Amino acid sequence: MNELDIATITRRSIRGIFALVSRTFLIQVIGQGVSFLLTIYLFPAEYGIFFIASSVIVFLSYFSDVGLAAALIQKKEPLTDDDLKTTFTIQQILVVSLVIIGFLLSGFVAQIYHLDQAGLYLYQALIIAFFLSSLKTIPSIILERNLQFQKLVIPEIIETLVFNITILVLAIQGYGIASFAYGVLARGAVGLIAMYLIAPWRIRIGYVPAVGKRLLSFGVPFQANSVLALLKDQLLVLYLGIALSPVAVGYIGVAQKWAFTPLRLFMDNVIRITFPSFSRMASDKTNLGKAIEKTLFATAFFIFPSLATLVLLMPSFMKVFPTYQKWEPALASLFFFGINACFSSVSTPLTNALNAIGKIKVTLFFMIGWTVATWILTPLGIILFGFDGVAIASAAIASGVVIVVSVVKRHIPFSIMPVIVTPTIATGILIGFYLLAEKYIVSDLWTFALTLILGAAVYLGSLLLIAKEQIISDTRMIMVNLKR
Repeated sequence: MNELDIATITRRSIRGIFALVSRTFLIQVIGQGVSFLLTIYLFPAEYGIFFIASSVIVFLSYFSDVGLAAALIQKKEPLTDDDLKTTFTIQQILVVSLVIIGFLLSGFVAQIYHLDQAGLYLYQALIIAFFLSSLKTIPSIILERNLQFQKLVIPEIIETLVFNITILVLAIQGYGIASFAYGVLARGAVGLIAMYLIAPWRIRIGYVPAVGKRLLSFGVPFQANSVLALLKDQLLVLYLGIALSPVAVGYIGVAQKWAFTPLRLFMDNVIRITFPSFSRMASDKTNLGKAIEKTLFATAFFIFPSLATLVLLMPSFMKVFPTYQKWEPALASLFFFGINACFSSVSTPLTNALNAIGKIKVTLFFMIGWTVATWILTPLGIILFGFDGVAIASAAIASGVVIVVSVVKRHIPFSIMPVIVTPTIATGILIGFYLLAEKYIVSDLWTFALTLILGAAVYLGSLLLIAKEQIISDTRMIMVNLKR
């Protein structure tokens, strides 16, 4: 029996989206502002070292959970104390083991990636922050399962403020790579304290075999997807650190960060909300299909125009801010990573829905295909196109979204074309406007800002002309649920 009814799920999901998007917007404004300043005070090679060191820790984190958090969120019955303490115990055994391995490999990592002493300290600081983050898992799961995202966002905002202020102040003072090391430690400590103040949970150690077996039956296949994502993405970054120079990796990292900003701002929050929401609706396929359609429309509504704006106006941005022109070689990669982000905004909610209804082996099959394709096409792309080949390969692989749509329709009744056609047409009109504006309007900061304002007006005006009734209906539904 579901713990929450459909009306409650809808209301909390909508409120959660607004809470998370607002939080993410604030975080992105802070993060992008600080990132912009860091690109002035730091060199591409330093940014590349941080990118590589962070990927090593992400690599370790994939083995720290074995999908138990997802298993608890997806579980249809109410959570028990045995569920929580068993999950925490298994996770901490894995985390402590990985922390020890990580420290033992310090010398090897420093040698293979040519890290100096500051780079090594950064790597070790990230390991400590990784351990601190693991202690927040159970309180986070409880809040997320109950769709209480308004509380969940508070520690994340505090972490972001502390991290960005720390690294910016220290970078300005000339600390270089060490700025990141102090920043991640400060972020980890304050985030842990804030989480337990907001969602207290008394740490308990214990293992119940029957509970562990049940949770692992879902968690292990789920984590297999994550491990394959590791091989597809983060391990690829480690390979790039060997195959390419730190400068080239810096260009790739910045281009990917730019292109995926709309995904981080909106899609990540949608995923965090839709997985527990879809899980609560797994037995009601009709309402689940409608929820998927609303999700796809919302993601297309926000992400399609955001990507068009980011990709098409970046050359003008560099013209307005000449200091940023040192990143001009990353523009081609930005374009192809943008294509990847566009396709991913459609495929990710769909695979998320498959996980929510328990079709974890289907998503595992997709991930195997994407991983194999990544490791075949990316080295080939580098040979043919240099570092831009990484982004070109990612765009080609993401185009497989058509297969995902076809498979999901076999399990859940939903329609995709009616919900994405309107945002697609409106984005096409926006692209035409930007091409004209870049040629005839943008010349300085003020005309650049004017172009952004006019672009928003063009996009929203196009939507109202094409689908006025749908926009009004969806807006009314959102407002009603926000007021309740």
